Amino acid sequence: MFSKKILIAAATFTALIATGCAVSNGSISEESLGLRKTNLYTEDNVVPDQTSYSKAAPGESKPVNRAFENAPPMIPHDVEGMLPITRDNNSCLGCHSPEVAKAVGALPVPKSHLFDMRTQTVLATVSNARFNCSQCHAPQSNLKPLVKNEFQPEFRTKNGNKRSNLLDTLNEGVQ
Repeated sequence: MFSKKILIAAATFTALIATGCAVSNGSISEESLGLRKTNLYTEDNVVPDQTSYSKAAPGESKPVNRAFENAPPMIPHDVEGMLPITRDNNSCLGCHSPEVAKAVGALPVPKSHLFDMRTQTVLATVSNARFNCSQCHAPQSNLKPLVKNEFQPEFRTKNGNKRSNLLDTLNEGVQ
């Protein structure tokens, strides 16, 4: 029923698959994969790098440019005493709420934080889905990167590295 050529081709293919799937004793060890050169299954001997966060007080720090368009900006100042953030206790809004930000020289929360995406309505206060600032925004550490980053962001607007235009671009491409 099968021709001799098909039978030989099938046998050759099966042999190649079996050989390719065989595990040899000279395989790569898990410890050599990735940046961590210690046992991946225990934290017993792991000593983390000392992180050095900015000690500048809010208002005295220099803003960090965004990593890409609409990326959550990094927190350039000390956050000691501001965490944890809860719905009833949010120290960030003391300076970053739109009605206060300009007076204290802080970056105001963007329009997207004052918008309910489900109901498509503008809110008077920060959305319940966005009150936890540290969920997206993190303090910037002064550590040397483990891997060189060659990414170069491109922004569509002149001040895209400093401001969010998320609400303007959210539905691009959606029909």
